[in-house]
Amino acid sequence: MTSIRSATLDRLAPATLYRIVRLRTEVFVYEQGIVCEPELDGLDLEPTTMHYWAEEDGDVVATLRVLADGPVVHIGRVATAKRARGRGIAARLIETALDDFPQPIEIHAQAYLEDWYGRFGFERTGPNFLEAGIDHVPMRRSGR
Repeated sequence: MTSIRSATLDRLAPATLYRIVRLRTEVFVYEQGIVCEPELDGLDLEPTTMHYWAEEDGDVVATLRVLADGPVVHIGRVATAKRARGRGIAARLIETALDDFPQPIEIHAQAYLEDWYGRFGFERTGPNFLEAGIDHVPMRRSGR
């Protein structure tokens, strides 16, 4: 069974934080080859950053973070373990975050996921750009 959880860093168990960072490293560094930007960028430490993760049998299988430091929040670091893809787990994380943050939300989506994010009400706000050497598109979802 998959459990969806969320917490700020001060309420996150060290072992869970380790599993979140390990998953992000597996996906972004080893799988996607992102080495030009540090995975540990300091934003996880911000008191307004909310971490979301999905657990199965004590292991983190998907994660994202919400940077809630202003009137517009940002979703980022969306990652799902290979073995957990295609099961709707990341969608459940996104939906949970959207329920928690009704204000406008921005995301820098990998371009191939533009339609996927569109299902949640995100719309393109500008031209494609490279971030960490990967094609991205800026997107925004209006507040409720």
